[in-house]
Amino acid sequence: MRKGFTTGSCSAAAAKAAAYMLLTGQEKLNIEIETPAGVMFAAKIVDIIREERQVTCAVIKDGGDDPDVTTGAHVTATVSIAEDTLEQSFNEPSVFIDGGVGVGRVTLPGLDQPVGNAAINSVPREMIEKEVMEVCKLLDFNGKLNVVISVPEGVELASKTFNPRLGITDGISILGTTGIVEPMSNKAIIDTINVELSQKKALGFKYAAVTPGNYGLKFMKDTFDYDLEASVKCSNFIGETVDRVIELGFEGMIITGHIGKLIKVAGGIMNTHSHEADARMEILASQVVRAGGDTDLARKVLDCLNTEEALNLIKEAHLLKQTMDIVLEKIVFYLNFRAGSKIKIECILYSNEFGILAQSHGALNMLKCLHE
Repeated sequence: MRKGFTTGSCSAAAAKAAAYMLLTGQEKLNIEIETPAGVMFAAKIVDIIREERQVTCAVIKDGGDDPDVTTGAHVTATVSIAEDTLEQSFNEPSVFIDGGVGVGRVTLPGLDQPVGNAAINSVPREMIEKEVMEVCKLLDFNGKLNVVISVPEGVELASKTFNPRLGITDGISILGTTGIVEPMSNKAIIDTINVELSQKKALGFKYAAVTPGNYGLKFMKDTFDYDLEASVKCSNFIGETVDRVIELGFEGMIITGHIGKLIKVAGGIMNTHSHEADARMEILASQVVRAGGDTDLARKVLDCLNTEEALNLIKEAHLLKQTMDIVLEKIVFYLNFRAGSKIKIECILYSNEFGILAQSHGALNMLKCLHE
């Protein structure tokens, strides 16, 4: 699969090209930078606007084969000579970096940048500064340059990212640690989970409220009136989320999830993606037997296409509560096993048709603490 380049790489390339055109007066249609991964990025420069004291240009983001919402966005850099450079001389160049239209602003603590800063992360800032400074030194320019990174499509694109949940307003983030986009990167999802958990910790949360997906978020809101913005969506990465909750020093975690997802955890499966494992009916059938069901019922459960269908069969056999209590017990057991009993773990299990199926003893108390 084809790799791509991050918004950080695009920003650095655009800034380098704009600085070169500003200081030489010559048009630059292609530029090359070295990413932190050591891979060279040959960028095509578009949307060039040359003025007396500033130059604006863009690089079109190419995320490779990764389904990145920012692919196709125009990552734009405007480089200008600072006013005080025109009034006095300096012994060495310097670069000031900020965000413009379509680049978000940080409004909550716990992120890479402090509150008030443009959401241009540390590594992209270093990349931009490095490339612009390289041009300054090449051309013997000892003054101050202002670099403003913008993304015209950024405000619209931000609604499709985690930024609104993270307290980053009015645009996307300029991201990247290696400068390279890995296709279908699980690491990118885990990194996002880490960021959300870190932010919750920085905001003073003692417990982490976690759910695998949007349905779980909605269920918590509709059933418990729990703020969606205070929850963390962990996707399929249950185990990694538990690990990070421990590393960050939370006292506990409550996970709320649909039976179709969390039934896998009842079998000790910590990555619930279907590519990793799918033993939903096998696990559920075994718990039906433990609850007193016969082999005929177990076979029928094994033949079901989904857990909602299976729940109806179990309910008809008057074994729904007993089975769900056992399933919940196994989920909590395996989560505690993963956590090494280092934190308190609670769980709420639900289905679309039956609502709450089971909940651990301290689940509501932990939710109450999270409400406070």
